[in-house]
Parts: sequence; C-alpha cells; structure tokens
Amino acid sequence: MKRIFDVVCSLIAIVLLSPLMLLISLIILIDDGRPILFSQERVGYNDRLFKIKKFRTMKNGTRNASTANLSESDDCITKSGKFLRKTSLDELPQLFNVLNGTMSFVGPRPLIPEEENIRNLRREYNVFSVRPGVTGWAQVNGRDSLSDEDKAAFDREYIERQSLIFDIKILFKTALVVLTGKDIVEGGEDKNEE
Repeated sequence: MKRIFDVVCSLIAIVLLSPLMLLISLIILIDDGRPILFSQERVGYNDRLFKIKKFRTMKNGTRNASTANLSESDDCITKSGKFLRKTSLDELPQLFNVLNGTMSFVGPRPLIPEEENIRNLRREYNVFSVRPGVTGWAQVNGRDSLSDEDKAAFDREYIERQSLIFDIKILFKTALVVLTGKDIVEGGEDKNEE
C-alpha cells in the first residue's frame, strides 16, 4: 500500500510541480550556472548506496562534505540556495527518487556514507529495513538540532509505529516545520543557539 501511495503521489506531484521545478532550474542557472542538480551517494534501503538528487545550492567548486561539516557553509551557499534550503525546495528532485523506488515520501532521512556513528545505530535498530524518506519522524521532532543518538531513536520509533496514517501525520507535521523554518541548522552554527 505504501509503495502504491508513493508512486501515485510522486507522479501527481511531479506533474503539478513541474512549472515550479523549471523556474527553480532557471534561477539556479542564472545565479551560478550549471549543473542545476546535485547528485550524491547516500545510504538507503538494506544499507545500500544510491544516488540522491537535489537542486544545487552550493557554489561550484565547494568541497564534498555534509553541510554540518562545512564551517564555511555560509560562504559556499549560493544566493538562490539560501532560499531553496530555508524552504526545502531544494528537495523537490527527490520526487524522482520516490518514483524510482530508492526513496519513500516518509522514512528515515538517507545518510551520507561517512556518518558512521548514526549508521551503526541504524544497523542496530534495523532502520535500513525501510526505504529512506524525503521527510521523517526525526525531521519533525528536532531535525538538525538532534544528536545522532536522538535521531536514531526517532528512526527506531518510526520503524515500530509505521503505518499509512502515521506517514500522513508526519507529512502534515513536515509542512508545519518547513513553513516555520524550525530547527534548521547550517554548518558552522551552534546547535544550541535559538
């Protein structure tokens, strides 16, 4: 049932949001040139690597690292990238990941392979038994302000409680988090700052 929901909703969303995605592509092109999309290996279903797609928000030539590990991230993010990140519009290309089955709308967020601490916790909690999500239970309960241990605990709770109704609740909570910009922390920022 969840896979049917993902396929149908991602197809509808891609069709409805295609004008917006074209506009974002044009803005990125004008702001910082090509490439428009950013592709990166992430850890997904069954602890296997896959390529995640996002709109590019970092300047050309930025070193490949998670934003949390870029102390100079403010200098690396493009003008349009700041807005895309704040509104989570940079995540829209992940609709194609949902459509092809490497992701789901809801599930634990996919990790960068080098994030060994949380990756080991997820292995222990059997988190890789589900597809990673565009959004997840940890994202609506603290997002970037959570420790690895807290994120993994929320991931485990998601595995234990997963259902279509729970996914829909998370999607609604995600909309609220995105609209308020709550708990978004860029690299180099103190996670304890308000």
